Order: sequence, then C-alpha cells, then structure tokens
Amino acid sequence: MLRKLLLGLAVFVAAVYVWNASWRVPAPAGEVQIIAHRGVHQTFPRDGLTNDTCTAERIYPPTHGLLENTIPSMQAAFAAGADIVEFDVHPTTDGHFAVLHDWTLDCRTDGSGETRAHDLDYLKSLDIGYGYTADGGASHPFRGKGVGLMPEIGEVFDALPAGRFLVNFKSNEAREGDMLAALLAANPQWRPGIWGAYGGDAPTFRAQELIGGLAVWSRRGLVDCLLQYMGLGWTGHVPEACRSTRVMVPINVAPFLWGWPNLFLQRLRDAGSEVILLGPYAAGDPGTAGIDTLDELAGVPQNFVGYIWTNRIEIIGPAAAALK
Repeated sequence: MLRKLLLGLAVFVAAVYVWNASWRVPAPAGEVQIIAHRGVHQTFPRDGLTNDTCTAERIYPPTHGLLENTIPSMQAAFAAGADIVEFDVHPTTDGHFAVLHDWTLDCRTDGSGETRAHDLDYLKSLDIGYGYTADGGASHPFRGKGVGLMPEIGEVFDALPAGRFLVNFKSNEAREGDMLAALLAANPQWRPGIWGAYGGDAPTFRAQELIGGLAVWSRRGLVDCLLQYMGLGWTGHVPEACRSTRVMVPINVAPFLWGWPNLFLQRLRDAGSEVILLGPYAAGDPGTAGIDTLDELAGVPQNFVGYIWTNRIEIIGPAAAALK
C-alpha cells in the first residue's frame, strides 16, 4: 500500500511539474521595456529604509549632476534607453500638480512643511538640491543648483511630448484622480504621454475610472496576486487579483512562481496582465528596489517580455538593449 501511495505521489508531482513547466510554451511575443524610476537620479543604500528616511542625506558620492523628478533627469533617462519614466506628484494649494517625491519639503529642499500645503510659486522658488549630502553633512554638492527645478506636471509633458510616463500619486485622496482627468480633458495632447498611474488606491482607481486605457494597479492587489498565485497557480488558475492589471514581481521571488518565466508570462497575458520585474525584495523594502546592477540584469531571462524597473537607467538602459 505504501509503495502505491508513493508511486501515486510521484506521478502527481511529475504531472504538476510538466503542467507548470516553462518550456511548455514559447516566450510570448514582444520586447522588454524599461521603466526609469524617478529618471536619472542620485541613488542611496536601501538598507534600513522607512517612510520617514531622508534619502537625500544618505546618497552615494555623486557620479553625475542630475536630481530626481526634474525635466533634465527625465531627458537623460530617455536618452539612456528608458521607455517609460516614473515621477511623483503632489497637488498644490492653487490647483496644480508639483512633481516631487517627498511628502514634506524639509529633507530635500530649503523649504519646510507638507509639499501640498503650498502654492506652485512657492514650490518653484525652492532649491531642491539643498539637502543632498554623501558625507553626513560635511558638504552639500547640489546646494544652490536646484533652484526652480521642481516642475509642474504640464511642463514635463510640454518638454517631452514624445515621452511616456508613469504617475505616482503620493496620497490617498480621490480628488487627485479628478484633477488628472480634468488636466487631460483640458489638454488632450498630453494624454498619449501618460502610460499609467499607481500609488494611493483612491486617486489611482478614480483616475482609471475617468481616463480610458490608463494602466493602474494597487499595492494590496499585488500582494494578493502573488500570494494567491503561489498557492493556486500550480492548477493553472490565475486569481482575480492578477487579472487586467500590471503585476510587480521581485526578481528573487520570480523563480518561485509556477511556470516562470514563459508559462507564467503567457498565463498573465491571457488574463489581460503584464509583468513589471523589480529588483530583489528584502524585509522592509518599500517596494521600489530596481534591477540596478549588471549582475541583477544578468538574472533577467533572455526571453523575458514585460517591463524592467530600474533606479539606474544610465547603467541598465544601454545594457538592456541586448534584450530587445
């Protein structure tokens, strides 16, 4: 009896393996595309990050003079091979969207208080390079060089009319989805430039409701998708949380997904979804680790069809051209 049970178990395991083997299907058609997080920017160690970490105070020694979320940083990202550039927005008190990552001004700029508590003129008067240091405050290499560089969202679209962008809502206020929709209704020439939006669920899904064809996803939905697929994907079932969305997958989690890479990508594509491949996940990571080194890029399957997320487009863009 035991022998029969073991034989039956072996047959079942073999069947599950074959049913979920990547080689069962060819790689989906298409090309890899690169998403440059914040454009070309000053990077920093990611260990110990929290929502309150002032990353401008822990940058690596600068190798270039570009600052995140600025028009020059986005221009440089596209020049380096980015297909999409991600940037962050905050509403101003006079009805604009300012492009800046931080919830408050105190870390990165010479201003203070919540970013959204000010009007656009004040924000554009600030030095966004004021707080950067690579040596614990002994020197500030960008102080005085970032005055007036915080863009308004329309300035981005006007400066880069052929670019595609991913908008990150930093709050959970639904009104920001209304603001973005109204902005595009008044300036329809900008609509092709907005590839997608993410961030707080309320503004993200409000924007999707009002702006046709906008790619969006939810952070909670991403976790649900991956956990449910790990539990049920061996059957070939694609959970509802994985359907009609973009699924962000850390590169060190990907090998544990049933059918990775070809079959997994095909199953999600059949469900109306695509994959954004992130850098390796570690405890405490806020979810924006990128494929930032050549060693990490070497771990991307040669036949990968989807999006690669990077914080170092100046390194990854030229090297990733070989994957296209």
